[in-house]
Amino acid sequence: MAKTQLNVRVDEGTARAARERALARGMSVNRYIEELVRQDTGEVGHTFVEAAADFMKQYESVFADEFGTDGEHTREGRR
Repeated sequence: MAKTQLNVRVDEGTARAARERALARGMSVNRYIEELVRQDTGEVGHTFVEAAADFMKQYESVFADEFGTDGEHTREGRR
């Protein structure tokens, strides 16, 4: 696969964190950033969103009982 150079500017704290995390994983900063982007745009993200949607659907009645269906809280003291 052909590579394209991408230059980004981040603050020193972010750069330091990226270097440390890459080193801890035994990879280059470049590879570390590639992996983060792949995770963010790949199956992991889709799987999380699908799981969250399933959770909300499964517990919809619990949330409705707790918080109401019109945006008003049903328990005393909550508004």
